Amino acid sequence: MTFEEFSGQDNAATTGDRMQSAGTALEELLVSAKKQDCLTVGVYESAQVMNVDPDSVAFCVLATDEEYECDIALQIHFTLIQAFCFDNDINIVRVNDIERLADIVGSDQDEEPKDAHCILVTSPNSDSWKDSALEKLGLFCEESRNVYEWVPTITLPER
Repeated sequence: MTFEEFSGQDNAATTGDRMQSAGTALEELLVSAKKQDCLTVGVYESAQVMNVDPDSVAFCVLATDEEYECDIALQIHFTLIQAFCFDNDINIVRVNDIERLADIVGSDQDEEPKDAHCILVTSPNSDSWKDSALEKLGLFCEESRNVYEWVPTITLPER
């Protein structure tokens, strides 16, 4: 076994651990933000928040699955949201399991199911809300950008 093969195996294991840890941190962040009413769910709702108060956005999650991969309008929205996040130094990730994500952010029993394609974690006052999961995800995004993965994909933990 060469050094490259050995370090490649080690790197693959580390990447898997990072992804699992990031998935757990994302779930914790979303649950915490929902309890504190700091979530914006939906593509259009998120665009409105970004337009009105971009400084309140702390984190962005884009979600899709095979059913929506060919939705050109959704892909255009994703491209615009990604560009906005890059321009405003907002960490952004992708999730490929939209149903699991919708379960986490949920909707009240009286409401219709929410569009979970875009979720923003907002912070009304940057000093008022600090979350360790948000910090972990920030580090995960920073490490991903260091290896030229601009919008990393996170796998949410199974229930």
